[in-house]
Amino acid sequence: TSAGDGNDAERENSGTKRILIVDDNEINLEIENEVLKDAGFLVETAFDGSEAVELVKKSKPGYYDLILMDIQMPVMDGYNATRAIRSIENPALSGIPIIAVSANAFEEDRRKAMESGMDEHLAKPLDNTRLFQLLNNFLRIK
Repeated sequence: TSAGDGNDAERENSGTKRILIVDDNEINLEIENEVLKDAGFLVETAFDGSEAVELVKKSKPGYYDLILMDIQMPVMDGYNATRAIRSIENPALSGIPIIAVSANAFEEDRRKAMESGMDEHLAKPLDNTRLFQLLNNFLRIK
């Protein structure tokens, strides 16, 4: 789906949250997409960090509620993509919560994610319980 596919009014009325998943692995994207859609989220995807940065830059404030950002990707990794998003002048875009999703669960990876501007760190394979705890925290879902 592309940014602004006409269901914005419907989304605002239903309180549905939109999540951008950024991952170069199609299987990971599919799994995360299904889990989130089944839970009632609107989901959009990007295959690398530079694509994610462009989507965020072109979006209206409030369009994306949260970003799940893979760390290791070609073209632009998750750290650099997060730094680029955080440097966008509009605070409504630069402040979107970003959760790192990484195959590396080491403390150093978590620290690097936080230093690049990410809000939280999730290890792969995703623990759905932890994922939904974080989504509840960041999105204040009723």
